[in-house]
Amino acid sequence: MNKATAIKRFIFTGILLVLGFILAFAQFDIPFTHYTYNGFANSIQLGLDLKGGVLAVYEASEFEGNENSEVSFSQKFDATVERITSTINSRYSEAVITVQQGNQIRIEVPDVSDPQEIFTLIGEPATLEFKAAEDTDGVVNEALITGENIVNVYASQQQTSDGTYEYGVSIEFDSEGAQAFYELTQQNTGGSIYIYINGELFSAPTVNEAISGGRTFISGGMDTYEAAEEFALQIESGTYSLQLTLRENSVVSATLGVDALKYGLIAGGVAILLIFAFMVWRYKMMGVMASIALCFYVILMLFFLQALPFIQLTLAGIAGIILSIGMAIDGNIIVFERIKEEYASGKRIAPSVRAGFKKALSAILDSNITTVVVSVILIILGTGSIQGFAMTLLIGVLLSMFTSLLVTRGLLYMYYPLNSTNAAQYGLKREDNVVELA
Repeated sequence: MNKATAIKRFIFTGILLVLGFILAFAQFDIPFTHYTYNGFANSIQLGLDLKGGVLAVYEASEFEGNENSEVSFSQKFDATVERITSTINSRYSEAVITVQQGNQIRIEVPDVSDPQEIFTLIGEPATLEFKAAEDTDGVVNEALITGENIVNVYASQQQTSDGTYEYGVSIEFDSEGAQAFYELTQQNTGGSIYIYINGELFSAPTVNEAISGGRTFISGGMDTYEAAEEFALQIESGTYSLQLTLRENSVVSATLGVDALKYGLIAGGVAILLIFAFMVWRYKMMGVMASIALCFYVILMLFFLQALPFIQLTLAGIAGIILSIGMAIDGNIIVFERIKEEYASGKRIAPSVRAGFKKALSAILDSNITTVVVSVILIILGTGSIQGFAMTLLIGVLLSMFTSLLVTRGLLYMYYPLNSTNAAQYGLKREDNVVELA
């Protein structure tokens, strides 16, 4: 490679770097379209501690008396998680619902104006029962239909016989529930059926005719859509297959989240600038090449943080990124020290660079693979912020190996035609009595 080719490649690298930063941070309207481009950094999904929101952890257990049910606990748990996920995601698209410690359901909903909405939406542990007769003192009638037979419940309105509309709740049953509800309404036409929540009479609607098709509309006492929706939520809270007990909850304000993100970014920016200064001071042009490689690392990290759907950036995640930045530079330092040793022993610049990368490879791989293994274990066994830390650390370590072993090497090979003799520009030196090898 001659000097002209090396200069062209560095110009191309500079253009690529500038383009990368534009794609990472810029925000602009795309010409001739109605779309606005948001940079990688602006599209990263933020966690509760950075954006603000609500965290709730519920523990699932069998309802009293249902321990010997033919349906296994795991099946009921999966059904409950699916029901909660559907309920939460229908109202909060950015919500994250995960399972932890076997029987706990972790719910994270960022950017919520009224945190109490989430607790109301999930509801307190409730049992939902449809009965043919009202319970009396000392007599508890059998529940013919329970919440487990309901597949959907939502607020709606229906036209009455006089042409007006009334608010109420629409309920859809599964096949077993549809048949049981038909038989229940058929046997009680002209009378009432009784809906119990947590063992207390909640409503006793009048049955005008037998209802088939697995659907019903319950009205009465709901003058507004909000009242109907609240009723629907109360019913929905009784459709879970397991009892839910709130074990942990916290609310992070949006202001605290913004401040945490700001100071986290400041910490990361200061760390990178200090690393740049140290590398250039200690290793001269080799440090410059490492700094350029670190810029590519930052761009790639931002890209993967917004591209991977299972990544949610938290304060712990920022800590993982900063740690991985240190490991990226650590790999370069190992290589550069090897290069200095090779040059000090009498080798020329080019052979020293090649030998330095070759001899440093095993040490870099050993340290990084160990970190990768630990990160994977933390992702599998950890929860919440621990997983966030491990995930960003894992991505960062993989990218650090790529930039230190490939990008930095490529940049040094590109720079060699521009300076093949002045070792001082590389921060290299040897004793006067050392003979240069051929």
